[in-house]
Amino acid sequence: MSLAAIESAAALVHAVMPPTPQYRWPLLCQRAGTELWVKHENHTPLGAFKVRGGIVYIDHLRRSEPGVTGVIAATRGNHGQSVTFAAVRAGLKSVIVVPEGNSTEKNAAMKALGCELVEHGHDFQAAYEFAQGLAKERGLHPFPSFHPLLAHGVGTYALEFLKAQPDLDTVYVPIGLGSGICGMIGARDALGLKTKVVGVVSENAPTYALSFAKGSPVPTNSADTMADGLACRVPVADAVAIVNRGAERIVTVSDAEIKAAMRAYFADTHNVAEGAGAATLAALLHERDRMAGKKVGVVLSGGNVDTKVYRDVLAG
Repeated sequence: MSLAAIESAAALVHAVMPPTPQYRWPLLCQRAGTELWVKHENHTPLGAFKVRGGIVYIDHLRRSEPGVTGVIAATRGNHGQSVTFAAVRAGLKSVIVVPEGNSTEKNAAMKALGCELVEHGHDFQAAYEFAQGLAKERGLHPFPSFHPLLAHGVGTYALEFLKAQPDLDTVYVPIGLGSGICGMIGARDALGLKTKVVGVVSENAPTYALSFAKGSPVPTNSADTMADGLACRVPVADAVAIVNRGAERIVTVSDAEIKAAMRAYFADTHNVAEGAGAATLAALLHERDRMAGKKVGVVLSGGNVDTKVYRDVLAG
């Protein structure tokens, strides 16, 4: 992932949305015991970092395959919003497959953006496999959940963050299927920085932590976590290779720690963080003693959490 390629992706992204801010919140710094910078991807037009990848992928698709009329993707929500946002802007049909019981508010947001929503399966992997078959049946382009173009697109947030704060000792990044952390590793390397990249997963969806420990992909039988953006049970081999080569370590956090971090964000900054968005702060707080006094960054990857879920989290 070259600097020129990420900067080219940034030009596409910034034609649609401005760079998101990174802030140092004093109360959050006190809580973490370190100089802490938050990259606010909850401030994008879709409330999550995924919008960046969709813009870049759809631009390439329209130029490379002009005959494509529609796309299909599986998602727990933020990826589907990104796909639909970019596809509709380009005049393409968007079909989104979500697992049964998915976030009602993310489903509503995707439909409002203009997609056809299909519910199928008990988790993301089941929805993904169904979407692959439906793509062939209906002649739709299967929009991947991980792809180098997506990593380039979401890597633009890493480029913004690391250019603004190039002396970060460590940055914590959540891992779903891996585009976010691969984008961060790529931008860090392209800029020639020494910042350590730490991945964060749920202890209930540890596939990338297990894969990091083994050095090769390790699927799991379930991914039952309230942080739906982390709920992956089958890792992508290409992403595993990049993470295993470029990450410092992988930290696992519990749902209880994630909920506590969601409450901390609201108390200290009045920002809403969904489970995956708060996981990085949870990991930093988990490693508070280890990171004491260092300059640290966390990616608040999104704030799209259902009202009832958030109300219950804040109630503690």
